Amino acid sequence: MSDIVLITGATSGFGRAAARRFADAGWSLILTGRREERLTELAEELSQRVRVHTAVLDVRDEKAVQSVIDELPEAFRRVKTLVNNAGLALAPQPAQDVDLADWHTMIDTNIKGLVNVTHAVLPTLIETGAGASIVNLGSVAGQWPYPGSHVYGASKAFVQQFTYNLRCDLQGTGVRVTDVAPGMAETEFTLVRTGGDQAASDALYRDTTPLQAEDVAELIYYTATLPAHVNVNRLEVMPTRQAWSAFAVDRD
Repeated sequence: MSDIVLITGATSGFGRAAARRFADAGWSLILTGRREERLTELAEELSQRVRVHTAVLDVRDEKAVQSVIDELPEAFRRVKTLVNNAGLALAPQPAQDVDLADWHTMIDTNIKGLVNVTHAVLPTLIETGAGASIVNLGSVAGQWPYPGSHVYGASKAFVQQFTYNLRCDLQGTGVRVTDVAPGMAETEFTLVRTGGDQAASDALYRDTTPLQAEDVAELIYYTATLPAHVNVNRLEVMPTRQAWSAFAVDRD
């Protein structure tokens, strides 16, 4: 029987690329996302090669998350890897110009959603034991601040610390936990963040070479398929053409 991976936010970006990468390796897939049409299209594509189970899900909904896990078909119950990918950034403006609702949405998705799914799947992963993995999608923003990151960066710092503290609690269970933290990556990220501003997205990636979703999917797969005695705590990755800048200094 093939290994089973559960991927949240599988309808675009890193989640969709990860679904394809695990399918390439013959894993059975549990795919969740909010956009039913995209989820159906992806399932139709990948079910020609592997077993696929889908669930339309908003990870912010605690009861819905638990129901999805409780109602998994028997053939999909022994999850070996959880990929906590669902998340978003909103409001790239300075903090003082941001609508509070956007902050709440990021907190509810990036933090509460992550917690909801992890809590629901943990008993299964512990039962699976050695070789089981949780891969949390963080960001370099969780480590390195920049203007306009405010709650997004703070939420990704939570991902990092939650990952580390889960490792402490899960010691002895065989379950591994990794924070995969990408830098600039060319996905729908900026379109979502700017409310669909294609020009802003194009400007961000113009004349450089950002990461692609497939690059990050390869890292997710890599961390989940290492020998059972190996745990990557945090994997921070940037494009070669991205690095840190000098400190900003305000002058008269």
